[in-house]
Amino acid sequence: MTEAELDPVIHSQARLRVVATLATFPAGDRITFTKLQQLLDMTPGNLSTHLRKLEDAEYVEVVKSFQGRSPVTHLSLTSRGRLAFEEYAAAVTKILGGSS
Repeated sequence: MTEAELDPVIHSQARLRVVATLATFPAGDRITFTKLQQLLDMTPGNLSTHLRKLEDAEYVEVVKSFQGRSPVTHLSLTSRGRLAFEEYAAAVTKILGGSS
């Protein structure tokens, strides 16, 4: 297996960090944009750009709502995103000489 076979959507360092973080939550759990931004120490613009690519690939679900009068954005990894991350992790393990 070669690097060319790794999912290019996830392979970007920033997007890999986003997906890996979201994958730590049980399926169906969500996190706010602000909390994810703090966890990853990313600027809002940078995080938004990478989330857009992940959302376009249907790896991340973005739900915008209001709490009172304040807008809130919730993020979660879709089942497709979770599978893509698992396949990516297995491919990296194989490349590094591990089992899978």
